[in-house]
Amino acid sequence: MDFINYILELLPFSFLQYDFMKNAFLAVLLLAPLFALLGTMTVNNNMAFFSDALGHSALTGVGIGILFGLREPLFCMIAFGIFLSLAITKVKDGMSSSDTIISVFSSTAMALGIVILSQEGGFAKYSSYLIGDILTVTEKDLLLIFVVLVLSYFIWALLYNSLLLVSVNPSLAISRNINATFTENVFVVLVAITVMISIRLMGILTINSLLILPAAAARNISNNAKSYHWLTTIIGLVSAVSGLVLSYEMGTSAGASIVLVAALLFFITFFIGKKNK
Repeated sequence: MDFINYILELLPFSFLQYDFMKNAFLAVLLLAPLFALLGTMTVNNNMAFFSDALGHSALTGVGIGILFGLREPLFCMIAFGIFLSLAITKVKDGMSSSDTIISVFSSTAMALGIVILSQEGGFAKYSSYLIGDILTVTEKDLLLIFVVLVLSYFIWALLYNSLLLVSVNPSLAISRNINATFTENVFVVLVAITVMISIRLMGILTINSLLILPAAAARNISNNAKSYHWLTTIIGLVSAVSGLVLSYEMGTSAGASIVLVAALLFFITFFIGKKNK
């Protein structure tokens, strides 16, 4: 970390003189490509509502952790997120209205979490999960995000063709001896893990936007899959760094500031794409 901190101090950002801002800066640099990677396939599969449901379910994961007396509920959040993602995927198969199923699971999980956490008026202690605070990121958090990022890219390299074919034409994927169910389950588990490790830093209310907006913006102007992934990563990084700088200068929420920058880039690319067409 000493070498990384030395490199960061060479960058033209005055806020990097503070250790907590260095950790926050590293966090957004790691999260942006992770969100970009998963966001492209999430947008392709029309799963924005699904990832939003996972974000809301984080409250139940926190509540379960509290019931078990855990000081750090991250493990329970990840476990519940994986369970919910697999349950939604299983139930929605063959359903004509998958968004209804997702809404049922999302509403139930969020309500259950609020009920657990609001016992004896204690919900205020956990309201920080709604907004998030990336300034509290630790070196342990950075290591966890880095491991998930590397794991996600490794799995992506192995399963990308299968994921793409399943998203485009599941029947064709099955005819090519691709296990569509396994492939989809691996993807939703990756999304669940990413959402849960990021909730405390980015907030339940903004996490889905951070996953969807860069990919949606890139889709407006990309011509092929390769450019789509690269543009999503670039837009994600620009949004993350710019939003963090704005939040520092204006004293606002980092997650919300990043979302606003990403939303601005979405509208810019929307009009560019519309003009080119």
